[in-house]
Amino acid sequence: MWLRLFMNILALDTCTESCSAALISANQIYTRIADAPREHSQRLLPMVDEVLQDAEITIADVQLIAYGRGPGSFTGIRICTSMTQGLALGQDIPVIGISTLATMAQMAINTHEATDIFCSIDARMNEVYWAQYKNVAGIATLIGEEHVSSPDDVSLQFNQGANIIACGTGFDAYPQLLTLVNKITLSNTVKYPDASAMIALAQAGFNDNQHTNVDELAPVYLRDTVTWKKLPGRE
Repeated sequence: MWLRLFMNILALDTCTESCSAALISANQIYTRIADAPREHSQRLLPMVDEVLQDAEITIADVQLIAYGRGPGSFTGIRICTSMTQGLALGQDIPVIGISTLATMAQMAINTHEATDIFCSIDARMNEVYWAQYKNVAGIATLIGEEHVSSPDDVSLQFNQGANIIACGTGFDAYPQLLTLVNKITLSNTVKYPDASAMIALAQAGFNDNQHTNVDELAPVYLRDTVTWKKLPGRE
């Protein structure tokens, strides 16, 4: 069983326009989320304080911090990793990086009971971040690799006849992605990652020994170098 009972896990994400924090304590999940693309650095720590207060614990009681490792906004990824470092270093808390795309896939499983999921985030510069997932015992499991590519170069490996849930901002920017396979449905409720969905992935990853100490924290940009295009109100 992947769930470790009574483990206190804090989850943080600022990799997209959405900013969120979540905490599981005594098997109760506490969460905060805001669509505030230019206020992540101001919003995240107060959210952390609020969920800790809701659970009536302190950061010293947290046993694992899950952080949004990307892909997504370069600035957002840096904010998330730096805040994770600050929180984890003081208490020597182990950390685990959770993919932004996997988080959305987990949300699709939690919300829609999805079995096959296609996640895509608008990467700007006429590209998308994308990946495919399957529901394996309730956990979003990556098929192949995460990618960044032109929408025209997206190539899917789903079995014919699968009912696929699509989620993320990539489909708003490039609706042609919805025509790549049959039986694909765009989720109206899963567009950005929510830290509360990271908790199941973090628990599963912890039991598979995927956690590290904070010195080994590893953001994932998918792009090595880029001239970032900033749009009004977005990072």
